[in-house]
Amino acid sequence: MSLWRQLARGLRALTHRSAADRDIADEVQHYLEQATAAHVARGLPPAEALRAARLELGGVTRVREEVRGYGWENVVETGLADLRYAVRRLRGAPGFTAVTVLTLALGIGGTTAIFSAVHPILFEPLPYPHAERIVTVTDAAADGTSIDVTFGTYRELDARSRSFAATAVAKPWQPTLVGREQPERLDGQRVSASYFRVLGVAPALGRDFLPSDDRPRGPQVVILAHALARRVGAVVGQPIRLDGNDYLVVGVLPPGFENVLLPSAELWAPLQYETSFGPNDREWGHHLRMVARLRPAVDVGDAARELAAIARTPVADFPRVPWASLAQGLLVGSLQQDITRGVRSTLLAVLGAVVLVLAIAGVNVTNLLLARGVQRRGEFAMRTALGAGQARLTRQLLTESLLLALIAGALGMAVAELGVRAVIALSPPGLPRIGAIRVDGAVFAFGLLLTTLVGLLVGIVPALQAARGDLHAALQQAGRRAAGSHRRTRGGLVVAEVALALVLLVGAGLLLRSLERLFAVPVGFDASHILTMQVQVTGERFRSDSARNRFFARALDEVRRVPGVTAAGFTTLLPLSGDLDVFGVRFEGSTQPEDGAALRYAVTPGYLQAMRIPLLQGRTLDAHDVAGSPLVALVNASFARRSFGDGAAIGRRVHFGPDDDRWYTIVGIVGDVKQTSLAAGDESAIYVTPSQWSWTDQVMSLVVRAQGDAAALTPAIRRAIWSVDRDQPIVRVATMDELIARSQAGRRFALVLFEAFALVALVLAAAGIYGVLSGSVAERAREIGVRSALGASRGRILALVLGQGLGLTGLGVALGLAGAAAASRAIAAMLFGVSRLDPVTYLGVVGLLVAVAALACGLPAWRAARIDPAITLRSE
Repeated sequence: MSLWRQLARGLRALTHRSAADRDIADEVQHYLEQATAAHVARGLPPAEALRAARLELGGVTRVREEVRGYGWENVVETGLADLRYAVRRLRGAPGFTAVTVLTLALGIGGTTAIFSAVHPILFEPLPYPHAERIVTVTDAAADGTSIDVTFGTYRELDARSRSFAATAVAKPWQPTLVGREQPERLDGQRVSASYFRVLGVAPALGRDFLPSDDRPRGPQVVILAHALARRVGAVVGQPIRLDGNDYLVVGVLPPGFENVLLPSAELWAPLQYETSFGPNDREWGHHLRMVARLRPAVDVGDAARELAAIARTPVADFPRVPWASLAQGLLVGSLQQDITRGVRSTLLAVLGAVVLVLAIAGVNVTNLLLARGVQRRGEFAMRTALGAGQARLTRQLLTESLLLALIAGALGMAVAELGVRAVIALSPPGLPRIGAIRVDGAVFAFGLLLTTLVGLLVGIVPALQAARGDLHAALQQAGRRAAGSHRRTRGGLVVAEVALALVLLVGAGLLLRSLERLFAVPVGFDASHILTMQVQVTGERFRSDSARNRFFARALDEVRRVPGVTAAGFTTLLPLSGDLDVFGVRFEGSTQPEDGAALRYAVTPGYLQAMRIPLLQGRTLDAHDVAGSPLVALVNASFARRSFGDGAAIGRRVHFGPDDDRWYTIVGIVGDVKQTSLAAGDESAIYVTPSQWSWTDQVMSLVVRAQGDAAALTPAIRRAIWSVDRDQPIVRVATMDELIARSQAGRRFALVLFEAFALVALVLAAAGIYGVLSGSVAERAREIGVRSALGASRGRILALVLGQGLGLTGLGVALGLAGAAAASRAIAAMLFGVSRLDPVTYLGVVGLLVAVAALACGLPAWRAARIDPAITLRSE
């Protein structure tokens, strides 16, 4: 029969069942008539010929069923029959169905939600054409770490390298949009003209940057993100006013453009650096992020080898300064790996944790199905006696488990949507591609695949157990042997649950202990009652250093007059805010081009007092340390110890900054302050006044110490600053306590998720222990009754049931400890001050798990102790 005829025949059988049955009956009758005629032709009487034909056929009904059993439509029909039966069975047990569906939905939804975050960040290609060919290039530091390149290095590589189709550099840019009700500071980038060509993106409206745009004192042009252009009503060919200057809008990017190098950027302007520059000019600062697009026939290894050769062979056309000599070489890596390096281990650890939760949920549901299978032994035996084979019975039970999983999967997608929102809300500030986290087609396909796998896995063990049942024993309702087999299987699954739960609890415990240790680290200042905000001066009237100094001085005077302010000061570096500014240091009399590096704090008098940073030796900076006075500086304790050992630092002179002729005399030593992270070591730092630095910064952070609630002073302080100049933006308002908390947002993100998953795992493990013991008590009611009749006390029966539950828990704990010791390697990088084998954590987790297990054992044990032996024996 042709494929088309088979398909047509099957569809007719499914849609017109009675007509298909008549066709089969006609075929059987026709065959019977033909066989009868053949027997008559051989000489048999008609009656005997009909009898012989029927014997040959083997029964009309059986033949009809066999004919109906052939063809693909029979598979569909029996599958639908199994599905209808499964629906009836699940509707008949609403409590079982609800618990099972909710348990699976929690596991499937949680796993899908985490996958929706991990997939776009770690596995999905970046949203650029041939994104795998985009790489980052960084300078290698002496310790092997990567640092941003200088413009001098970029210019040399752009000219000498042949591995790249295009190269570009970028740096953050924060212009102020004026002409609106309030000044608005925007996040953007200054980029070389080839930046968008490296990414493979072209403006949707207007044009890209031209090489002529990226030259010193070139045209003031800007490209806008689509959302910003719509928000401010910008039009290609029309100017917008930024920092008091008119910038011509030459392009608008497509609506879906994603700038992974700086996700918050909304506008871009040409870099416009000088092509000829001296050794102390800004072009030799390590502040540019370099990206490049590989040529089609070149891979990362080829590019790395070429750049290594360039680094080893300087040429006269491209002189290098000592701090950018490329003596340590250059580092090349894919852009995707570069932007995900800081979060990869955290995301993979969280993904592993939620997979453990899904495994525990699956084990729990398998246990529920096994318990339900024990109750249905009589049904399975009856169906087997009526002719259902093992394969048919197994398929029916798998259909039930798949139906449960599909219902749970549908509910799990709603859980996943809520989970995605929670992940976005909890995500640390540095999480890349956060805008790509959503429940899309790929996530839906993952959820569907996961649902199918879960349905098959949770159903296979109960189905095999039921198919292997003892027919005679089950029919007699005395299947103790079968029940014993079920108990052993369910006990083994509980052991697995406890072990998996302990792994998650240990991970959450280690992260919690680590975070406690971090927040116990001295930050070097008093964070209570401190309000911070960033103030920026823009516009032509603030081009000079003196104008900037006057603005910040007047603004500080106004802030100090606000009621409730006890101390205030400005700084260029705000601790634990992400600010970083490092310069090389050289000591007087040294023959080295550089003796080290230090953080540069340009602070106004009063800043140290507002932060309560202790003065250890000498004096602090005061109002006399201004331009024209002898240059003075403070150093922190770590700088003094590393640079001068036990010798006196006060009175020593250091060169610090870009100008060769500026030497600062150290007049005081202050305490160490955590700048980059609570987990980082104490870094060297130098404090100077803004007016004695080579330039006055446009952006400074205000620190205000208040008498009471610091955040409540925000409106009054804003008004005080704007009373000096209404056009200057004020952003990044936060208390110092909030900044400290945000600095550990990555660890807190992992901790919150681990704690949530561990709590779910603990509840599921307790439910699993309770379910197994409850089922065991029900199955062993006769045995317990006999024990009671023979004199066993209630205490002995309690001990019997509790011993069974705690024995399973103990075995699970033993396996879980080994698993936790191995799995904790995945979060070792997130720990601080705590070993991944921390005995306090392990003992605490084991104690918690045993206590919860004992509670879960309590109710079944109490029921067992109250079994009436007379009623039990009478029922037998």
